[in-house]
Amino acid sequence: MKQCSVSLLIVFASLLLVSCHDKKANINGNLSIADYAVLDTSLYRLSNEKIRQHIDQMAKWDDDSMAADYRTRSYYGNRNPLVWIDRRGLDHRADSLLNGLRAVEDMGFCTKKFRLTRIADDIRRFRELDFDNGDNQINKVAGRLEYNLTKAYLRYVAGQRFGFFNPMYAFNHLDKLDTDDERTAFRTLFDIKVERAGREFYNKALDKVRVDSVAEYMREVETKSVFYRQLKRMLHDGHVSKAERTKILVNMERCRWRMSDTPESHEKYVLVNIPSYHLLAVDGKKWLTMRTAFGANSSKTPQMISSVTHVNINPQWVMPRSIVRKTVAQHAGDSAYFAQRRYFVIQRSTGQKVSLRKVTADMLLSGQYAVVQRGGQGNAMGRMVFRFKNNFSIYLHDTSSRSVFDQKQRDVSHGCVRVEKPFELTVFLLDDKADRLIEKIKYSINADVSPVNVSKDDMTDNMKSVADTLDMKKLVTWVGVKPSVPIFILYYTMYPDTSGLVESFDDVYGFDDVIYQHLKNYL
Repeated sequence: MKQCSVSLLIVFASLLLVSCHDKKANINGNLSIADYAVLDTSLYRLSNEKIRQHIDQMAKWDDDSMAADYRTRSYYGNRNPLVWIDRRGLDHRADSLLNGLRAVEDMGFCTKKFRLTRIADDIRRFRELDFDNGDNQINKVAGRLEYNLTKAYLRYVAGQRFGFFNPMYAFNHLDKLDTDDERTAFRTLFDIKVERAGREFYNKALDKVRVDSVAEYMREVETKSVFYRQLKRMLHDGHVSKAERTKILVNMERCRWRMSDTPESHEKYVLVNIPSYHLLAVDGKKWLTMRTAFGANSSKTPQMISSVTHVNINPQWVMPRSIVRKTVAQHAGDSAYFAQRRYFVIQRSTGQKVSLRKVTADMLLSGQYAVVQRGGQGNAMGRMVFRFKNNFSIYLHDTSSRSVFDQKQRDVSHGCVRVEKPFELTVFLLDDKADRLIEKIKYSINADVSPVNVSKDDMTDNMKSVADTLDMKKLVTWVGVKPSVPIFILYYTMYPDTSGLVESFDDVYGFDDVIYQHLKNYL
């Protein structure tokens, strides 16, 4: 470490001699090398071994649990090279980081959580040679700076690039499923791919320090969302209440998540924002909005991204097992109950219908049989279902209970999203809005299709009469959406309307609090 000591002496001597070019008398003009010998003391002698010891001690005491904190401890635990401190001491890269970290206040975070005061004071000590033989001896300050700079830097760049909260883990460990399995299972409430910081990211971030790109990289990782910048400005409005500030912070965090796709990436898309109880369909400068109803708290509608591929008209409804258990199984054997509601039973493995006279409660509870409601008037899914790939059999659909849209609170379904204007949405989605096709759709959603998919043997006299009046050439059951239209089912308690004005909504599922409890680590 003798080389480090000599290097520091040369730097200090250079600083003292800067004034040689000053027109005033230079009080240091007659100094010799021997006069600098006083600087060659343990107070100013850097030791790689001692710096490492102090870093190890800091890592041992550090019980913070953010991903960046684990990465910091892992990096130094594996004896990787120092990032910020070298034989010349400390350079301007630390200043670049310090200046960049001051942006955490604009994000609503506490500078203490990024150790800004401690870092600033230790940088000052290096600049002013303010060392002692206690807590501020040179190698302890160097180790402290090295560790704190890396910890703060990784916290900042990882959080800005990917978010400070992991929605996939947190939301998918909220609602326990009621199962017979001894292992705890949870309902999937967030089924959107989001980028997360991995080893490659952290290595790249540290490489940016080594090539002196700290300031540039800190700017690069920040989200470029217009909405995010709107929220940031709102955060510093002097009239914002504590509750409003909390809501702004959690929605800024949602903007930081790097989802696999975003609405603004498309000219045409459908957005269902759960807390708003509304759907927005956008096609360039044209848009359509309508009220929605969605999953109750016990059967929350998951957040997801997909694409609408087709619309089923007069669909059959395969009843969820939970409803069969709670409301249908007890009526097994009552053929009139099933007939009045147009229910029939099929064996799941074969799709074969089972005579209602043979259906028992045990059969329905076994899960091997499904209760299906015929399509048409009175069907729980209404006249239209908008299909898109997902892992939950969740769709947008019409409803036979139209009064639900008159309610203020509309979290009433078993997970699917009910839409107020299904016909208008269908027309909006179609790329080819041919009059003939639209007329067929109109005819089909208003026709009495009771006899459809009913065998002649099961048909009542009334059904036969209805069948004779149906115009089968006009009847359509499936309409393709080509090209498919992206659909986003998201959860924002603040979101801009079509004019860009930010609206605020109730936190119907309590997700804001889940995010905020995590963000408190930075507040």
